[in-house]
Amino acid sequence: LPEVDNVHLEAIEYEQRIVLLHQVRDGPASRSYGLQVAALAGVPASVIEQARSLLHGLEAGDKPFDVPGTDAQISLFEPAPPGPLDRALAELDPDHLSPREALDALYRLKKLPR
Repeated sequence: LPEVDNVHLEAIEYEQRIVLLHQVRDGPASRSYGLQVAALAGVPASVIEQARSLLHGLEAGDKPFDVPGTDAQISLFEPAPPGPLDRALAELDPDHLSPREALDALYRLKKLPR
């Protein structure tokens, strides 16, 4: 169509993240930044890592679902494994805490790694 142009945003990759340079260039991009854009969109890191593994397999000539340990459908919303914060929250019984104990617990939770 005469009113449509094929353009892309100039971008570079830095430490597996995309940096958009805010410059519109003619033609298609030199490569796909799908995984980096997915990370910017908030797709869980576990999904991106699994996609990266599948991509490396495809680039090596593997068939898409012949990668050991993968299913035909990848869930976007698998829960993350429980961490220190999850375990500490599970141990709390808010119905049996005094206001002071609840405040102390909150400060302890804030110090835990995420």
